[in-house]
Amino acid sequence: MDNTPVQKVDILMYAGKWYTLYSIPTLMSRNWRQTTETYVIHPDGYYAVFNTYRVPGSDDQKYFRSKLYVVRGSGNAHFKLQAVWPFKLDYWVIELAEDYSYAVVGHPEYKHLSIMSRRPGIDEVLLQEIVDRCSRKGYDTGKLVDQQH
Repeated sequence: MDNTPVQKVDILMYAGKWYTLYSIPTLMSRNWRQTTETYVIHPDGYYAVFNTYRVPGSDDQKYFRSKLYVVRGSGNAHFKLQAVWPFKLDYWVIELAEDYSYAVVGHPEYKHLSIMSRRPGIDEVLLQEIVDRCSRKGYDTGKLVDQQH
């Protein structure tokens, strides 16, 4: 299986709240748990992304804001994530449920992976199928971290 973005993402359907269920975290997010991401369409043409998360051992909920820009000509499936200006990271939607109930976000160099759902859980059989597909695409799924929702 190829590690490539899906053909098309509907920007309006993708907007809203997502629960990150499992992830191969980035350096910045390696200590984040119970992560949610809310995508809000900004009038300037990007998503304003509002993350909430907890750090293990603390009951405090933390917040982080970033921006997500569509790469033109990608069918809205390839984005550039800007967490810290001026740096932008690749963000690929590599799997997406037809009803937008779950999404999988990957990276061209396999540096990051997120399995996200509209709810804080997902069917275990479906989850295993998603993990298996990600493994066949080349991701080291042994590095997936449970976000503990």
